[in-house]
Amino acid sequence: MLIATPNITVDRTVRLPELRPGSVLRPRRAVVTAGGKGLNVGRVSAAFGHRSTLVSFQPDGDAATVARLFAAEPVEFVGVAVPGDVRVATIYLEDSGRVTVLNEPGPQIAADAWARYEDAIAAELATGRHRTLVCSGSLPPGVPDDAYGRLTRLGHTAGVRVVVDAARAALAGALDAGPDVVTPNLAEADGVLAGHEVESVHEDDPSVPDRAAAAVRELCRRGARTAAVTAGAAGTAYGDAGDVAWIPTVAVEVVNPIGAGDSFVGGLVEAYEEGRAGVDAVVFAVATATASVERELAGGVGPARARELAATLRPGVFRSGERSDEGGARRPPGAVSEHGPARLEA
Repeated sequence: MLIATPNITVDRTVRLPELRPGSVLRPRRAVVTAGGKGLNVGRVSAAFGHRSTLVSFQPDGDAATVARLFAAEPVEFVGVAVPGDVRVATIYLEDSGRVTVLNEPGPQIAADAWARYEDAIAAELATGRHRTLVCSGSLPPGVPDDAYGRLTRLGHTAGVRVVVDAARAALAGALDAGPDVVTPNLAEADGVLAGHEVESVHEDDPSVPDRAAAAVRELCRRGARTAAVTAGAAGTAYGDAGDVAWIPTVAVEVVNPIGAGDSFVGGLVEAYEEGRAGVDAVVFAVATATASVERELAGGVGPARARELAATLRPGVFRSGERSDEGGARRPPGAVSEHGPARLEA
């Protein structure tokens, strides 16, 4: 798998009893690691026994730090040198389970630097070592909004499947290129489709499955070949512009929810590598994401636990706003099969 994550981070994860603004706090511990959504995807891939290649910008002000931290990670790191400093993500984990994340924007990227980044992706694709290109995470300042659309076209020219996991302009700018699957969460999908920022989604809202299904259809009408819209602990809607499946999650003890969406993508690609397709692949992705929140490290997952959870998940189906359970309920005419849309089987 080739992972395009232009905006890597240095993650500082702080565990403390309670975050109290305006106070002097003494956390029990802080852990510094390499970070970024694509790295979490690569960690999941490594847990399943594969080594991915991750291409990112490598700001020269922190080049040595980036090299040292990524050397400790189970990915092959390809850095494209640019001026500036690496962005830092500070993650506060409270004993209550509440999580606060401060994401910095990243270095300013010039047009010639982006051209070199595209060249680096094209060079990796030309090796023939990769069957999937994952475009993951935010875009640093200066990168064009259609950046992931450009990379999608490079991937399709090389004959690989393209997965885009992004939000805001980065997601909107990829749709016209027809990525094989896009994987936003419901808030991110709503933000693109409604034309304004959506901060959060209440997972216990009974309208969530229908809203997620509607988002899947609209993302596909705008160009994505298929879409998986995740809604946290509620579940995931997956399909195309017509038929959509709903995959509920199961309750687990949450240690750290950060990176669950990235683990979803890692599980999805692993499912493809194993020969799964459509809804079957997405069920495994949901199980992988669910297993990942039981661990403190973002992207950490136990393969045996993911397979155990996958065996418990039972998708339902939608058609024209109608939903039924997979287990014995009547399927609406034309509903997506358990194998999902044929276009992802190749």
